[in-house]
Amino acid sequence: PGPARAASQALSAALVRRGGLVGGRWVETAAGFPVQDPASGEELCRVSDCGAAEARAAVRAAHEAGAAWGRVPAKERSARLRRWYELMMENKEELARIITAENGKPLKEAQGEIVYSASFLEWFAEEARRIYGDVIPASAKDRRVLVLKQPVGVAAIITPWNFPSAMITRKVGAALAAGCTVVVKPAEDTPLSALALGELANQAGIPAGVYNVVPCSRQQTAAVGEVLCTDPLVSKISFTGSTATGKILLKHAAGTVKRVSMELGGHAPFIVFDSANVDRAVAGALASKYRNSGQTCVCTNRFLVQKGIHDEFVKKFAKAIEKELHVGNGFDAKTTQGPLINEKAVEKVEKHIKDAVSHGASIVTGGKRHSLGKNFFEPTLLSNVTTKMLCTQEETFGPLAPVIKFETEAEAVAIANAANVGLAGYFYSQDPAQIWRVAEQLEVGMVGVNEGIISSVECPFGGVKESGLGREGSKYGIDEYLEIKYVCIGGL
Repeated sequence: PGPARAASQALSAALVRRGGLVGGRWVETAAGFPVQDPASGEELCRVSDCGAAEARAAVRAAHEAGAAWGRVPAKERSARLRRWYELMMENKEELARIITAENGKPLKEAQGEIVYSASFLEWFAEEARRIYGDVIPASAKDRRVLVLKQPVGVAAIITPWNFPSAMITRKVGAALAAGCTVVVKPAEDTPLSALALGELANQAGIPAGVYNVVPCSRQQTAAVGEVLCTDPLVSKISFTGSTATGKILLKHAAGTVKRVSMELGGHAPFIVFDSANVDRAVAGALASKYRNSGQTCVCTNRFLVQKGIHDEFVKKFAKAIEKELHVGNGFDAKTTQGPLINEKAVEKVEKHIKDAVSHGASIVTGGKRHSLGKNFFEPTLLSNVTTKMLCTQEETFGPLAPVIKFETEAEAVAIANAANVGLAGYFYSQDPAQIWRVAEQLEVGMVGVNEGIISSVECPFGGVKESGLGREGSKYGIDEYLEIKYVCIGGL
């Protein structure tokens, strides 16, 4: 069979759903939109193209289910989330195959995503029982002052295609643990993962209307997004995606003053100081840059390497790229680099390389579309890069590593902080004083010191500047879905 047929045959019929999930029922629409295999461009299946009407119905279903779900004892909410986690782990191979088929990432990475994704349901199942209020000493003898924490209500969850499972559970796990209900709008490229999670949510006993999914095409996205951001029954919006789209959603949300969480674009710097262990820095660079073919919001986008070790780092980095990275279909066991999500993504990488070369950059390795064609691109390393080039001014979201040479610590920190976004940042150093200085000075929400992979369920994920608002995961993530209510009891 061809690649697309192989991808579609790999999917479990038990978990592939083609309709929206509204109020516990699978909803078919008159029109559908195609879900394509990015490795071949072939159609995997067609999914119901939900519009404004289905979005409003999902919001109503979530609102109607909310009162009962919010009153469910925390121990029971915890048990339902725990069962959902267990079902994900029992079905992790099938769920991973869905991700590889619709997203293209190597199967090993997809399997890792499912374990990571499920871990958020496990974590927030435990956090559900730890939502504590307060008793505050009153200023008057006849009063008692209490602080309660209550669910905000219906949460609209809008997620991207690069982590089609984990970006849902990181938000939904916290929301459901807090007692909220949700309407999920998955990316049009990868709706099958969200719908598979819905099937498992039903099996786990999550009540009807608590978890709703409205898949839609790019053409319907604006209409569905507007409903989710303006409907007065929606109390909270959680979005992961581009900064530009986040700003549009914020404008919509302002009309009804909704709570918002925004995990937006990144432009991560990766600084290698002269004191660094170069071999460890190269290993961290490879992991940070080329995971998911460079298509993650915390992927390194700019490498800043100090003058004293610059040439050694570039030489070893190029050798590691050529030796350890293998481009291919995600279902091939040897593959470490799958296709980019679509043609538009490939064109952006080409544009950044062309601009850099035209301004004096040198291609050390890679630099062009892969011989496999379609959406495959060679892992690329550029040297002689300056801050005037496009690839150092905006996020590439692809397998391109530009290296800038610098001389002083202050220069590197200034370049890193010049961006208007600040999600993740990385640096390698063996100087303890420098580690403290740079970790505190980098204007980002997350810092990896001598580490290229930093995401973990226990740790707060989020950025500063135009990289967003709020935090996900960790003990802080559930606070995004809770309101604080002050209760004053008098006449005692």
